[in-house]
Amino acid sequence: MKSSRILAGLMIISGLIGTLVKGGTIYTRILYIGILFVAVSWVWTKISLLGMSVKRRARSLRASVGDVFEERFELSNDSRLPKLWVELSNDSNMPNASGSRLLTSISKKQNRTYIARTWLLRRGGFRLGPTRLISGDPFGLFRAEKTFPANESFVVLPKIFEIDSFMSLPGLLPGGKVIRRKAMDITPHASGVRDYVPGDAMKRIHWPSTARRGHLIVKEFEQDPQAEVWLFLDAQFSVHAEKPHDNDDPRQSTEVWMFGHWPTYELPPSTLEYAISITASLAHYFVKQRRAVGLVTASRKFAVIPAEHSERQESKILETLAFIEAESELSIAGLVAAQAGQLPQGSSAILVTPTVNIELLAAVDDLQRRNLRPVVILLIAKSFNGSQGGEKLYALLDERGVPIIRIYCGADLALELSGFSANISSKDTLWQRAPLPHLT
Repeated sequence: MKSSRILAGLMIISGLIGTLVKGGTIYTRILYIGILFVAVSWVWTKISLLGMSVKRRARSLRASVGDVFEERFELSNDSRLPKLWVELSNDSNMPNASGSRLLTSISKKQNRTYIARTWLLRRGGFRLGPTRLISGDPFGLFRAEKTFPANESFVVLPKIFEIDSFMSLPGLLPGGKVIRRKAMDITPHASGVRDYVPGDAMKRIHWPSTARRGHLIVKEFEQDPQAEVWLFLDAQFSVHAEKPHDNDDPRQSTEVWMFGHWPTYELPPSTLEYAISITASLAHYFVKQRRAVGLVTASRKFAVIPAEHSERQESKILETLAFIEAESELSIAGLVAAQAGQLPQGSSAILVTPTVNIELLAAVDDLQRRNLRPVVILLIAKSFNGSQGGEKLYALLDERGVPIIRIYCGADLALELSGFSANISSKDTLWQRAPLPHLT
């Protein structure tokens, strides 16, 4: 492109000077050729993207970290003129997004399609676009661009590790009585009827009562007597740590993987990423076990997802976890203090944290005094280049009979979490222990 512009400039300048100074025919011809050269290139560039459009289609707008995201690009030439070359640039904010291509010899009224695959290495929300089409003249003097804005977003969920079994959490509340609290979902425990309000699901309509009263009546339900499982995720910025690592792995944008096996995904050596994957894996496991699962965390703001046991609940938890960052000033003890009073007695509280602060003992004490069942999953921050003290905290919790598991950097989370029940089988009676003495 630069050499073509230099050539065109030399032709016009030399032709103009020669014509003015010597007036020879050769200089006049060089001047005219240079001007014609530039004019043809400019007109060619103006029509190079005439009638060009692009469409992007994804099989799904949700995937998990470590998956391969497939997207279909369709480039259409609706004009009656062929296109010599068109460059498609994928300007998505997805890290190392693939899909940018150079297409040549596009005939009139022709569509060109191809599949792009991206290895997903970062959770969060990303735009599928904008998409730029770039073209120009065959000499490279000018360039034309056309931008198509992003019209869809894509969510990358945390990595889920399949857990074969987890410790046997208490299944029923004391006495097995129904909780006198309304449920958003349909449960086996109907509590009464009420008038229909806009937004109520049609499957909740009680047709016999509707027929008798002459207007829509819906059923109300109460929560199951099965004890809830609450996941507390520590996102306090001061307790998290990570080892240096390369975020821009060149393998993720290499299209040669489309014909072979993609590399095995490994979690970044970050306590936050480990904690989020652990929380997501536990939510997935307990939803499969038909347990009511809730989430408590704080990132930019305090977030509570009330306990439910539907598949929709798993989606809500995973989407929340996809956007969590270590930006909170609220400690794990603060999370417990803020929400423990709202949990039904007999519920289990699983604390996922890399903290080395002794106040974790106070949080566990508070849960036990409220007849709640605490479980601690402690990430050893020192193995992530973080603060020391995790092993000491683990020993203090273990002395008090609190079910606890240590997670080190590089650990197989599926194996560690699945082996948890076997590791504490000898401590089953610990659930019946009296609350810890108050910490001074």
